[in-house]
Amino acid sequence: MKKILSSFLVISFFILVIMMSGCEMIFPPVTYEAAPTRISYDLTYGYRVNTTGTGKYELSYFCDTPEVLIGTVTYHKLYDTDFQMRNLFNNTVIHWNISGKNIKTYELGITTNIEADSYLVADLNGKDALTINQIQERYPELISEYTGLQANETIRFIDPANPDIRTIAYTVYSNEKTNNSFLVAKSLFSWLKQNITYQIHPDERVVRSALVTLTNKQGDCDDISFLYISLCRALDIPARFIRGYLITEGMNESVIATPHAWTEVFVGQPGLLNGWIPIECACCTPSVVTDINQNFGVESAFHLRLFTDDGSNASLASSLSGISYITHDPNTIITLDSFATITNYHELESKKLIVTGKNIRHFE
Repeated sequence: MKKILSSFLVISFFILVIMMSGCEMIFPPVTYEAAPTRISYDLTYGYRVNTTGTGKYELSYFCDTPEVLIGTVTYHKLYDTDFQMRNLFNNTVIHWNISGKNIKTYELGITTNIEADSYLVADLNGKDALTINQIQERYPELISEYTGLQANETIRFIDPANPDIRTIAYTVYSNEKTNNSFLVAKSLFSWLKQNITYQIHPDERVVRSALVTLTNKQGDCDDISFLYISLCRALDIPARFIRGYLITEGMNESVIATPHAWTEVFVGQPGLLNGWIPIECACCTPSVVTDINQNFGVESAFHLRLFTDDGSNASLASSLSGISYITHDPNTIITLDSFATITNYHELESKKLIVTGKNIRHFE
C-alpha cells in the first residue's frame, strides 16, 4: 500500500511539474528551414490571338485581375480598346469584346507588378473558431451559398450529397468528437492527405468530379480541391475554391507561373478573410503533420489570386472557361495561345516556420 501511495505521489508531482513548466518541455517546437516569405515579381498573362483569312469574327475574353492577401498589386492592360471593367461573381474582371475582320494579331491580358507576403492562421487549436451549429445559426446565407452541389449539365464537380463522400465526412466527424469547425476541417484535411495522392493528368483536359477523384484516390489541384470542398460541405462547413497562379521554380533556375487552384473554408475566426481560412490541398510534403503545419490555414507568398468562387454553378462554369470566339466565314482561322511570363523575380525575405508545443505557429 505504501509503494502504491508513493508511486501515486511521484506521478502526481511529475504531472504538476509538467503543468507548471508548460508543455514546451515535453513537446519542443518544430522548426522548418527558412523559405521565402516575401517576394516580388512582374507577371504578364493572357492570350495571343492570330486571325487569318477573310471575314468577320467576334472575340470575347474575361480576364481575371490579380490579388494577394498581404502585399501590393498594380497592373495595366495589354490591349487598351474594346474592353469593359466588370464585376463577375464578386470578382473584378476585364472583358474584351472585339468585332474584327481579316488578318490581325491581338495580345489580350495584363502586366502586373506584385509584392506578396505569406499569410498564416497562427492558432492550430481552433480556439476562436465557431462550432458548425453556430455557423448554421449565425450565417444561414453562407450555408445556402457554400454547402451545396456545383455542377454543369453532365458533371457533378462539387458533390456534398454523394453517399460515399458523406459517409467519409461523417466518419471523420464522429472520430473527431468535436463540433469545432476548424478542428473538423483540419481532420478532413488530414484524411485527404492520407488517402488522396496529388497527380497531374496532362492528357485529360477536363477537370474531374469529386467522386472520380475519390474513386481514383488521386488528382490534380482542381480535383483534390473539389473533393475537399465536397467533404467540408457535407458537414455544413462552408467551403469554396480559389483560382490563380502558383509561382514555382522551372527549368534552368527559371521562375514560372502555373495555373493553380486551392480552397477556403469558413470557420468564423476573426482575421484577414472575415472568418475564411486558406487551405492548400495539393501539397506534397513527407508527412501529414508537415502538410497541416505548412498548408492548412496558410497562403504562401507564391500564391497569386485571380478568381474566388461564389458557390454558384455559373461561377464554376466561368472559372473553367477561357477565351471564346465566333467566325462568320469558313476561310477565317483563329489560333489562341495562352501565356504567363515572370520577370524581375526577387526574394525579399526568408523566415523559418516555428510551430510550438502548444500548436501555435509563427514565422521567425
